[in-house]
Amino acid sequence: MAEETLAGKALAGKKILWLFAIGQLGWSMLSGIISNWLVYFYQPGESLLAQGHQLFITQGAVFLGLTVIGLITASGRIFDAITDPLIASLSDRCKHRWGRRIPFLRFAPIPFGLFTILIFWSPFEGVQLGNNLFLLGAVLCFYVSMTCYCTPYNALIPELGRTQNQRINVSTFLSVTYFFGTAFAYLVPTIAGIFEPSMGSVGSFRATIAILACFAVVFMLVPAFTIDEHKYAVTTPSETPTFSSLGKTFKNKQFQTFVCSDILYWIALTMFQTGLPFYITELMGLDDSMTFPLFALMTLVSFCCYPIVNVVAKRIGKKRLVVFAFLFFCLAFGTTSCVGWFGIPSLAWGAIVAVLAAIPMAILGILPQAVVADIAEADAITTGEKREGMFYAARTFAFKLGQSVSMLMFTSISLIGTGGMGYRLTALVACAFCLLGGLVFMRYREREVLGIIEAGDPLANADDTK
Repeated sequence: MAEETLAGKALAGKKILWLFAIGQLGWSMLSGIISNWLVYFYQPGESLLAQGHQLFITQGAVFLGLTVIGLITASGRIFDAITDPLIASLSDRCKHRWGRRIPFLRFAPIPFGLFTILIFWSPFEGVQLGNNLFLLGAVLCFYVSMTCYCTPYNALIPELGRTQNQRINVSTFLSVTYFFGTAFAYLVPTIAGIFEPSMGSVGSFRATIAILACFAVVFMLVPAFTIDEHKYAVTTPSETPTFSSLGKTFKNKQFQTFVCSDILYWIALTMFQTGLPFYITELMGLDDSMTFPLFALMTLVSFCCYPIVNVVAKRIGKKRLVVFAFLFFCLAFGTTSCVGWFGIPSLAWGAIVAVLAAIPMAILGILPQAVVADIAEADAITTGEKREGMFYAARTFAFKLGQSVSMLMFTSISLIGTGGMGYRLTALVACAFCLLGGLVFMRYREREVLGIIEAGDPLANADDTK
C-alpha cells in the first residue's frame, strides 16, 4: 500500500464537522448521566430520601474514610484509564476496510448505552452486598464501552480539523454538542418527575435514563455511518506496539505539561459536576428539578461566549485564553462554597454560579481538544509517525486518573461536618486544584508547537472557509 499523506486528503467541510460532532452529543449524554447522577442516586442526600428514595448499596465511610460508591467510581475510572492506551493502540493499528476509527464507532454505542442503563438497575431490594458487586461490574463495563467509542472518536479530531482554524472550529462544534448532551443529562430529574407519580422515585429515574440512553446510541451512530474515513483521514495503520507508543507519547514535553494541567482541571471539574445537584438541593434548598434550568442558563451564557472564544483564540492563541479560564473557574468555585449565605435568595445564588461557571466552560469546552490536536500534529511532523489515537488515549488515561481521585475525595469530603459543610469544602478544594492547573499550563510553549506545524504541514495555512 502506498504511504498516505495529509496533503492527499480532502479538507472536511462544515457539514462533515457537524455530522462528526453529533457523535459527541450522544456520548456526552451518557457520560453526563453517570457524572451527575450516579453518586446522587446511590448516596442520596436528606431531601431525596424524604421523597421516598431507596438505598441499595452500603452507606458511609467503610475504609480510611472512603465510601463504597467512591471506591466503585474510582475503580471504574482507574480501570478505564488502563484500557485507554490498549484501545488506542488497537485503533491506531487497525487494518479494517472501513478505516482505523469507524469500526469502533459502529460497534461500541449499543453496549455503551446498555451498561449506562444497567448501572442504575440494582438486582436486589435494599442494601445488599450483591448490589455493591453488581454496580462495580456494571461501572467497569460502562467505562470499557466508553473507551471503545471515545478514544477512536477523539483520534479523528486532528484529521478532520486539519488547519488551525479548522481545529478551533471542530472543537467549537464539539463543545456545542457536548453542552447539549450534558444538558439532556441534567434533565433526568425533570423528566423523572413526569413518571414519579406512577413509578416512584427509583423507577422514574431508571425509566428516564433508559429513554435518554436510547437516543444517545442513535446520536453516536450518526458519524459512524455518514463519514468516509478514507476520504478525510490517514488510514495507514501504525506499527508501533502499545506500550512503546504510549511511552513515546508521554516523552513529548509539551504534552507532559498539558497532561499535568489537565489532570488538575478534571479533579476540580469532576468535583464541581458531582457536587452540583447537592449544591442546589442541600445548600441552596431548591428542588432537584431546578438543576436543568440553572444548567440551561449556564449553557445559554456559554453559547453567547462561543463566537468570542472562536475569534479571540484565532487572534491571540489558545494558551492565554486557557489560563484565563482556569483563573475564572477559581472565582466560580470559590463563590459556590458560599451559596446559601448572606441573605441572598437561593435562585439568585443559582444564577450567579451558573453565569460565573459559563464563561470558563465555554473556553475549556473548546480549546483543550484543539491543543491536543496541535501537539499530536506537531509530533507527527517531528517523528514521521501519526499516533493521534494514542495522544487522545494518553490524555484520557491521565484525566480519568484525576477523575478517580476526585470521586474518592468528593464522596469522603462531603461527609465532613454537618449542615452541608462537607459540600462547601468540596467547592473550595476544586478551587485550589483549578488554580494549580492554571499555573502549570502557563509552562506550555504554544509558539514552539505551532511553529513546527507551520513549517512541516503543507495545509497548515490552507483556506478552510468552506
